[in-house]
Amino acid sequence: MADAASRLTTLAEELLGGPLPVRLRAWDGSEAGPTGGPVLVVRDRRALRRLIWKPGELGLARAWVAGEIDVEGDLYALLDQLSGVLWERDGDTRSLLASARDPRLRAAARALLRLAGPYPPPKPPAEEMRGRSGGRHTRRRDKQAISHHYDVGNDFYELVLGPSMVYSCAYWPSDGPEATLEQAQHDKLDLIARKLNLKEGDRLLDVGCGWGSMALHAARAYGARVVGITLSREQAAYARKRIAEEGLTDRIEIRVQDYRDVTDGPYDAISSIGMAEHVGAVRYREYADILYGLLRPGGRLLNHQISRRPEPDEEAYEVDAFIDAYVFPDGELAPMGRTLSTLEDAGFEVRDVEAIREHYALTLRRWVANLERDWPRAVRLTSPGRARIWRLYMAASAVSFERNRIGVNQFLAVKTPVSGKSGTALRPRVWDERA
Repeated sequence: MADAASRLTTLAEELLGGPLPVRLRAWDGSEAGPTGGPVLVVRDRRALRRLIWKPGELGLARAWVAGEIDVEGDLYALLDQLSGVLWERDGDTRSLLASARDPRLRAAARALLRLAGPYPPPKPPAEEMRGRSGGRHTRRRDKQAISHHYDVGNDFYELVLGPSMVYSCAYWPSDGPEATLEQAQHDKLDLIARKLNLKEGDRLLDVGCGWGSMALHAARAYGARVVGITLSREQAAYARKRIAEEGLTDRIEIRVQDYRDVTDGPYDAISSIGMAEHVGAVRYREYADILYGLLRPGGRLLNHQISRRPEPDEEAYEVDAFIDAYVFPDGELAPMGRTLSTLEDAGFEVRDVEAIREHYALTLRRWVANLERDWPRAVRLTSPGRARIWRLYMAASAVSFERNRIGVNQFLAVKTPVSGKSGTALRPRVWDERA
């Protein structure tokens, strides 16, 4: 098939209503588009069949995971260029092929069908989340979703996250690129401990404790007694092993437990680091109520949570198709204001909100660098598709943080007693001062 790249570029520009900002190389070796930048490589025309039958992010994701499309050159630059035509246009381009009424676009779609080859589309890659049971954010379904994301092998996560084994936004100094990822993650954990005002003997509940890094830091550096909960058995086993190796089993308990089943309050403090994104809008008030009930009067909650920009019509918000199918099934992001209001509605006094959006972009770029540096081993530890998923989702997320499409915030909230004494210093931001 001669010069498939030119034909595909022309069709794409017809459908998108503007120039394709990246160079394209097709399966026949032909190329078209601007030079001097990254190249979008369509290795197999099966990718087009996926896009025709699942237009937008899900079709692209399936082709990427299957290795039918790839990027040659700077992945971040290509994602940044494509964001303008895929995610930041007026109107819903994701369903353009399915709903186009313009005769010109219909003709382009028919030409794309001829170029794509015969029906049917390929089956989705094996890494796609399927077979979900029960309603969204029931106990059973939440456990399935957590297992899909986290039970992919602790060795793989060690490779990506590095020795800190912290899977949330690090906290970088002003010269961020000069610091190590491990130091920035240590600083984040210590920031949270100081915001919670942890002291010797305090009871800390770490909700969504991951591989135990916050629990270890709180017990080791502050003498706290910690209960960490997770739905991932692999995470729990890894965390318990670390705790035993450090001789802290008398101070830290790790449970495979749903937050809805924790009944042994009161706690002096609760940390929720990257957990609330899994809770979902339908459960978030319940989540806030449960955490409020588990704290003693005067106790503190540190809620570290990714946010999204508010939608003009919040009822129209949809979970990102790629993330939902391949990364965080049933994960949902809320605007920062909604999270704050929900915490207040549950009874909390929100004392501080710190926005650290740029910190997450730096963190994600370090994780991607770790993955790319040891790519053959990453593939061996999981699968080629799974490694490709993590590379794309982390790089695309970095671009989203950089472009202010999403953010991340730390909410310090207090269960202030009726006396009104919150226990918060008059000038609380002493944690900004670094030793």
